[in-house]
Amino acid sequence: MVQQLTPETKPEIIYPESDGEPMADNTKQFRWIVTVKENLEILFANNPEVFVAGDLLWYPLQGNNKIRQAPDAMVVFGRPKGDRGSYRQWEEYHIPPQVVFEILSPGNPAGKMGQKLLFYQRYGVQEYYIYDPDDIELSGFVRNEDWLEPISEMNGWVSPLLGIRFQLTENTLEIYRPDGRRFLTSVEMDQLREQERQEKELAQAQAQQERQRAEEAIAQLEQERQRYQALLQQIQQQTIDPGPSN
Repeated sequence: MVQQLTPETKPEIIYPESDGEPMADNTKQFRWIVTVKENLEILFANNPEVFVAGDLLWYPLQGNNKIRQAPDAMVVFGRPKGDRGSYRQWEEYHIPPQVVFEILSPGNPAGKMGQKLLFYQRYGVQEYYIYDPDDIELSGFVRNEDWLEPISEMNGWVSPLLGIRFQLTENTLEIYRPDGRRFLTSVEMDQLREQERQEKELAQAQAQQERQRAEEAIAQLEQERQRYQALLQQIQQQTIDPGPSN
């Protein structure tokens, strides 16, 4: 009796959705990560083919779950919005994230950041931005053929792909949308909405007052018209010829 040999099945490769590392080391870093990611979401809210994510594991190679990075924020043009447990590039028509952001903390050693630069350079990132909120230092890299080359002057730099402008001040980094509006924190957004609500209510109240004044003016005109008609009738009655006198 011949025994048939069955081919060994390879174990399924698991691509974890967490690398076990915290999203941020402190509140300042977390606030910047959220601000950049959420404002990028707003910037491309009306474009269904732009995917924005924060702290999402990116696996560029099928079959290798060790090669991965989780950018603090990343933008992918040409991929639809939607929830993902990780970004598996082979399931996304092999489109890599084109723009990535990293927000530094004291826990980011230079060696680790160098490894990230090599990773992003190797796997197709077009623009790479690094911000240190403690020292208010901004670095950027833009692709030139096979290399991510450093941007010599970041103050006033406009991202070729995103259209956003980076402005360094004495106290912070400011990022501006193509329409000139500044990236805002969630608290600033809420304060702006409240200010707009109050301004709208004030404008509505002023409009109501204008309507009331207009209605009062129309009523006064009507009263004047009635008085004029009454006076005219009175004059007409007084000037009627009473006929020949005896």
